[in-house]
Amino acid sequence: MQSRPKSSKFIHFCLLPFTLCLVSVADVVQAQVRKEGNAEIVQQAPDDDIPIDILIDTSDDNDIDIPISPPNQSVRDIPTNRINIPPALPNIDDLDSPGIRAYGSLILTNRSITSGDYHESLKLILEAINICQDIKDMTCLGRSYNIAAQLYRTLGKYNEAIDFYQKSLAIFEQKRINDCYNEKITCWQNTTEQVDALIGIGGIYTYSLRNPTKGVDFFQRSLQLSVQEKNEFAESQSLASLAGLYTNLGQYKKANNLHLDSLKVLRQMQTRCRCNYQYMINQESIIFSGLGNASFYLGEYEKAIGYYWQSLELAKKVGNRASVRISFDSLAGTFKNLNYPELAIIFYKQSINITESIRKNIQGLDQDFQKSYLATVEDSYRKLAELLLKQDRILEAQQVLDLLKVEEMSEYLKNVRGNDQTAKGTEYRPPEQNFIALALELDELQKRKLANNITPSEQERLNQLVQSEREQNKQFTAFLNSPAVKSLVEQLRRTEDQQNIDTQNLRSLRADILAQHPNAVILYPLILEDRLELILITAKTAPLRRTINIRRENLNQKINDFLIGLRDPKSTAQVKNHAQQLHTWLIKPFESELAQLTIDTIIYAPDGQLRYIPLSALYDGKQWLVEKYRVNNITAASLTKFNKPAIAKPKIFAGAFGNVNKQGFSGLPATLLEVKKIADRFPNTTTFIETAFTKTITEDSSNSYTVLHLATHGQLSNGRPEDSFILFGDGTKATIADINGWALTNVDLVVLSACQSGLGSKLGTGVEILGLGYQMQRAGARVAIASLWKVDDAGTQALMDAFYGELQKGDVPIAEALRRAQIAMIKSDKKGTDGNDRAGVRVVGTVPNSSTLSHPYYWSAFFAIGNGL
Repeated sequence: MQSRPKSSKFIHFCLLPFTLCLVSVADVVQAQVRKEGNAEIVQQAPDDDIPIDILIDTSDDNDIDIPISPPNQSVRDIPTNRINIPPALPNIDDLDSPGIRAYGSLILTNRSITSGDYHESLKLILEAINICQDIKDMTCLGRSYNIAAQLYRTLGKYNEAIDFYQKSLAIFEQKRINDCYNEKITCWQNTTEQVDALIGIGGIYTYSLRNPTKGVDFFQRSLQLSVQEKNEFAESQSLASLAGLYTNLGQYKKANNLHLDSLKVLRQMQTRCRCNYQYMINQESIIFSGLGNASFYLGEYEKAIGYYWQSLELAKKVGNRASVRISFDSLAGTFKNLNYPELAIIFYKQSINITESIRKNIQGLDQDFQKSYLATVEDSYRKLAELLLKQDRILEAQQVLDLLKVEEMSEYLKNVRGNDQTAKGTEYRPPEQNFIALALELDELQKRKLANNITPSEQERLNQLVQSEREQNKQFTAFLNSPAVKSLVEQLRRTEDQQNIDTQNLRSLRADILAQHPNAVILYPLILEDRLELILITAKTAPLRRTINIRRENLNQKINDFLIGLRDPKSTAQVKNHAQQLHTWLIKPFESELAQLTIDTIIYAPDGQLRYIPLSALYDGKQWLVEKYRVNNITAASLTKFNKPAIAKPKIFAGAFGNVNKQGFSGLPATLLEVKKIADRFPNTTTFIETAFTKTITEDSSNSYTVLHLATHGQLSNGRPEDSFILFGDGTKATIADINGWALTNVDLVVLSACQSGLGSKLGTGVEILGLGYQMQRAGARVAIASLWKVDDAGTQALMDAFYGELQKGDVPIAEALRRAQIAMIKSDKKGTDGNDRAGVRVVGTVPNSSTLSHPYYWSAFFAIGNGL
């Protein structure tokens, strides 16, 4: 089965417009400066402080000339002068000329987008648009609209992006009509801007809105315009865009031919102008990647490898990290299909490590591949973990799963930078390091060969590496078949030599977590399309791996059925049936080891949809899981600090929504009794009731307490983090994004006793639950307790009373106190109320008279995330 995702076509398709915008903006900035009487040209400093990856050496390629103006219609009389993009500009507000301020804002906008600072980008581009409108500079305004469209597309605002593209089109269509009679170069630029907009709209319809029929119209219009105006570069772009569309439609031969046509037009242009500028190299990289895609889907894998390698080399030459990452990912998928998992692993590691290094350098996610993020970046993590597990490289797979969770939170919250441990990415084994060294040597020798600067001994070495293959696009394939590479692959296959267990990382996990809790295990599930993989890490044995043959859609259906049963207190038999099946898949494969090791705690890092169900409510046929084990959820082992000690004497902030109606949410009268009972148990408690319970007082005073108890409505949404919130008694809200600004470094425990996950008709990925835990940890809290669904008001009050009763004993860990409270509910014969639930949505009749608080509806929604041990 072909495993490479098609989505990388869209990513490469999106790479070019920003490059061209920078070229055009640099042109106009210089023109504006000269108009002001300042002919100084600022030189660009090499941008080599952010490494792309170990395979990439751009030290000789950073100082790349960019032409002041693109070639004109005939391309023969291209200007010979050059300008480099300045590394820094003065403060925009300090510039006297509105025109220079506007074009300076465009340059800074592009830089902010590349660095992932979308808030700053939006501010700058809107400022540029306003200035351009004020000075009535239509070229400036049209380019601003094009860049704004790119930004909004990056942010997923597709309708707004199309609107900006259409505005740009209207401007440059009129300018093309007026200017083409006067100046060829201006005409070339106007056509290029129009083509960028047409290709941008076509890309949104084809890849984002899944409407290729509409997208092809815009691609064809861009091609027609390019040919009409004899703009060869725009023609090459348009042909490549059409080729990407046909690849997406499964018409691979047609796509291949269009990519070859695109390359032919570009080469003709380069030959006539005797030039090879940065945007041309970038376009050539995109074309070779497209040729690789077409060859891959035609089953011509060796040809695909050659094309991908050429794309990689060109992307390295212009320092395009997004394209380099895509090329590594493409090579990995191809080697996977060729049944070379050892090489696929190396290239997936390369791809992932680029992403991790970008975040380490506080760059956020590179805008070039943000748009297809979940379909490309996340897919790389899952495929690497899958391959590692198949090779029984369990600890390496666990590291990748940690990185995957960081990536998911980064996509959701936009503010996740990981830490020193995650920034290391995935480590290379010695044979993998040797392979990379050989690849670097090959790359250097090929450069020397092309520059006619190779010695006889170097030529002999090159011949050895490529087995005398003369055609460059076949040399990498020959290199892979060389004795040296075959020897390294064989070393990776000899499991007795490769140390499947990464002892250093295992020691780290045991020292950080399991040494302090020797009767605990760490459970990592990984959901794949055709199976469920389980990893169990213990203090005394090698890591354990189990494979469950269950398809993703069948697992999701069982999760959904379980959730329906959990939320219906009348469904005791039904919920136990679903709970037992999930227990069979998740826990039973390790039952004997758990018993032999006398395990009492499961540290749980759930994947995907498994985040929506409580592990504590699984059922073995005799008892609930919580009756045998305490359960402590984590975001990722690498992000959870288990060495932070608990605070002995609680000082409690207790806020209650109370019996008021606010923001469309009904009152929660039991919260008044809930906080009163807490205050009765703990004298060092301050209560904030109804309108006195505000966002401001919570933010300002929370770090003066060790326990933050928020008995109020909460909503976790799998959409934007701004849609997840906590509602206060005065009607104000704090979103999950707001929590990022809270100071909770002195807080031991945060309790959200009325929270719920906002499940719609379709399960999400549960990233909002991860996000809540991460934001609390990042703010400084040791552990948080929240709930997964709407919980009965009186039932919650009963559980919280039992929970704080256990904490009052003084020597009970938080996760254990929660477990004991849940067991007390299981053994209780108390009745629930008639449906006044905590999320403010009244569900009539959910708690009939026959229902008791022993049903998991009442107790299992609550879970601890962080360090509750």
